[in-house]
Amino acid sequence: MSYLQLLALAAPETIVVLAALAVLTADLTALRGLEPRFRRWIGGMIAGMGCVAAIGWMLAMPQQADFQSGMLVVDPLTRLVKVGLLALALFTLVVSLEADFTSHQGEYFALVLLATVGMMLLVSAEDILMVFLSLELTSLSLYVLTAFNKQSRFSAEAALKYFLFGGMSAAFTLFGFSLLYGLSGATNLGQIAAAIRGRELDPLLLVALVMTVLGFGFKLAAAPFHLWAPDVYEGAPVPSAAFVASGSKVAGFFIFAKVMLLGFAGAEGSGSWHAFRSGWIPLVAVVAALSMVLGNLVAIVQVSVRRLVAYSAVAHGGYTLLGLLAHNSQGLEALVYYAFTYALTVLGTFAVVAVVEQETGGSRLQDFAGLSRRAPGLSLCLLIFLLSLAGLPPLAGFLGKFYLFAATLQGDPHSLGSLWLVILAVGMSAVSLYYYLQVLKQVYVAGVPSGAAPMRTPWSIQVAVSVLAFAVVALGCVPQTFLAPLTEALRVVGL
Repeated sequence: MSYLQLLALAAPETIVVLAALAVLTADLTALRGLEPRFRRWIGGMIAGMGCVAAIGWMLAMPQQADFQSGMLVVDPLTRLVKVGLLALALFTLVVSLEADFTSHQGEYFALVLLATVGMMLLVSAEDILMVFLSLELTSLSLYVLTAFNKQSRFSAEAALKYFLFGGMSAAFTLFGFSLLYGLSGATNLGQIAAAIRGRELDPLLLVALVMTVLGFGFKLAAAPFHLWAPDVYEGAPVPSAAFVASGSKVAGFFIFAKVMLLGFAGAEGSGSWHAFRSGWIPLVAVVAALSMVLGNLVAIVQVSVRRLVAYSAVAHGGYTLLGLLAHNSQGLEALVYYAFTYALTVLGTFAVVAVVEQETGGSRLQDFAGLSRRAPGLSLCLLIFLLSLAGLPPLAGFLGKFYLFAATLQGDPHSLGSLWLVILAVGMSAVSLYYYLQVLKQVYVAGVPSGAAPMRTPWSIQVAVSVLAFAVVALGCVPQTFLAPLTEALRVVGL
């Protein structure tokens, strides 16, 4: 493959990088000294045009290639996921337009774009070296975005915890990958699977498996590796927290599924009740069960909506892992669908939190009191987001959970040994409804604080929240709009 062919293959990532450089250049030259809000809008528009141009390139110039045995894989599935990541980045940029937490506008937007590039490279990687490099590019950008509010010590504290836990995660991941290379003599996921297939789960392979799951568990905030998540969700600037909770989760779950399904093929084992066999499935099953239980139970006692969403994210990580346990195309389809619908929902929730924080100065439950009378449109969108997170029909969250549960049961159709996990997930979903209703109780039942005026919602955030709410309803009522191209993409790549 020539350099020009490689450049065409990586054109979407190149466009986003050029947009990041353009934002930095414009902010440091022509925009320097202008009014901060104007600089923020111009920078956001340049960054947004880069995302739109990258999406347009992938839709207009569909390609399919594999560069250097998995270093950069472009196929319909990775292209679909990358379009989704760019859309999430675009919504994050819109939410950032009214967020006045920094004077370094160009640097902020550039880091959002660089984090997006890292996620795009991550989902296109099928080589453990490229996976690790992409993970670190994404993580380093997100660490800085978390610490971007220099006036808040909570932002600095959250970034430090995120960085320390992220460094530990990187060490576990790199150690596991190095053992995989030592056992197989290869870095490509398919070649690794071919080398370890058929062999017993010896101590070195078991350690490699455990280290890999530990490393990705930190990135995905799955219990018991979630300790950084509540502080980051609460302390980071709202747009940064929204991007961590949405885009990084989609990319993280997708690459984790790739590593497990492709790299550890043949070492699955079984997580069925009374039929446990050593492998990655029982390990992931335990992590999923622990995430669902701990995330939902701890969320009940939270008084901050941001921390409530953080522990809710831990629980939703457990639900998402159920699709991986099916270890088939239906399970992967359910995982991708649920990850994207969750990302849209949590991004919209954070957008509403941004408006409430701007008006009240906090994100505690009582800060949402009487929101339905102060901002009816915003409250309706929040209602849709929270009920979707709870898994009520006809919203996207309900169908996402239904597909996950069905895929988990059909992955072991004869013994139904995974039924215990599905029953646990259904029970924990019922528990989650309680704390989501606590938020809605404040919004619709609690009285308006004395002297509170109608809430001013910036039109950009109102448009973004409305579009996200419409997408959540549409994906629940007409899921084939997303599932049809996803199914076709999985068929083409043979997963």
